[in-house]
Amino acid sequence: MHPTDPDGLSAAGPAAIRRGPAAAGRGARSALTRRSLLRAAGAGALGLGALPALAACGIPPAKREGGGEMSDDHSAKERTVVFSNWTEYMDVGEDKTSRPTLDAFTRRTGITVRYTEDINDNVEFFGKIQPQLAAGQAIGRDLICVTDWLAARMIRLGWAQKLDPALLPHAYSRLSAQFRAPDWDPGRAYSYPWTAISTVIAYNIKATGGKTVDSVSQLLDDRSLKGRVGLLQEMRDTVGMTLLDLGKNPERFTDEDFDEAMERLGGAVDGKQIRRFTGNDYTSDLDRGDLAACLAWAGDVIQLQAGNPDIRFAVPAAGYLTSTDNLLVPAGARHRANATRLIDYYYEPPVAARLAAYINYVCPVDGVAPELARIDPALARNTLIVPDRAMAARSRAFRSLTSEEEKAYEERFAELIGA
Repeated sequence: MHPTDPDGLSAAGPAAIRRGPAAAGRGARSALTRRSLLRAAGAGALGLGALPALAACGIPPAKREGGGEMSDDHSAKERTVVFSNWTEYMDVGEDKTSRPTLDAFTRRTGITVRYTEDINDNVEFFGKIQPQLAAGQAIGRDLICVTDWLAARMIRLGWAQKLDPALLPHAYSRLSAQFRAPDWDPGRAYSYPWTAISTVIAYNIKATGGKTVDSVSQLLDDRSLKGRVGLLQEMRDTVGMTLLDLGKNPERFTDEDFDEAMERLGGAVDGKQIRRFTGNDYTSDLDRGDLAACLAWAGDVIQLQAGNPDIRFAVPAAGYLTSTDNLLVPAGARHRANATRLIDYYYEPPVAARLAAYINYVCPVDGVAPELARIDPALARNTLIVPDRAMAARSRAFRSLTSEEEKAYEERFAELIGA
């Protein structure tokens, strides 16, 4: 047992951690939706237009502009925490039912985790919890994991509670610099990343005839790829990567910059360069070679490479986009302190390594590489999981949008992709 790991997690070898690609082979978890669509219809039904509708029905919206009301905390007497997460976003034991890191947390602290994987889509989940939050009611969860744009909205609406920094010694010291200061939660007062999702270029070297594809310009202009290019249905990823290719910064772009990116994308659509806009389903097309190259999420690339040596990836010289899935304590949570302790636990390197080895997404924890190497040296060297300084420096986030911008941009993008 490693001396810095009282729970024995870092001692587990590769066979003890059932990583997605190793267990399920090619295309494992290809149907998962870490990045869900926020199409105009979904935004209108569940997000942007919902608050006025609630008010019209006599349900007052919660306090806005940050600072969710602190609920009474029952953590000391009720040694439990209710945690909602995405499907297959937690390590699983060899028996396929145990949760090793959660079990170790309970053994150490005496806090039982009621863990549920009931988040399949950000918009759908928000629609489920929004009426209760807007009415000032608890949602029956102490900890949730949502993508950055939804985390930003919940903080702005006052539906997330501030975290107690005294309970976050590991998280505060170990959070990678890359993720410390999002514009929607400066200083991480309300949230901490569970994992990060990098958007890169993936290509099938056999389908490209041996050609490397390493820029968005190639995707949009290289006629040898015509009709075999995939872009993502997620507006922030596709537009953000296009902005970078145009020399714009997605963290500080204007309406005029957005227009330029949309014109660039529209030209590629009109010229039949793009085969289709996809969700996670690009993986099977790329694997077969029906797509020669595409925008892709790093976790999918790692999983595909485990079963297909022809799958390659490139990080454009112009940079790449990184988003985060984030842990929040929602307004009305009964066990705020227990939830905060669980957040901090996942910033201990042995624990973070165990999680990263299973889910294969970017780990936001500094110092995880040596622990990850004990599990699988190849994963520790993979910059799609543990970015080195050079790669981290090329990462950009898509800036927060106002409600008006979000609605307008999503409507225009939905029209572009035919949604």
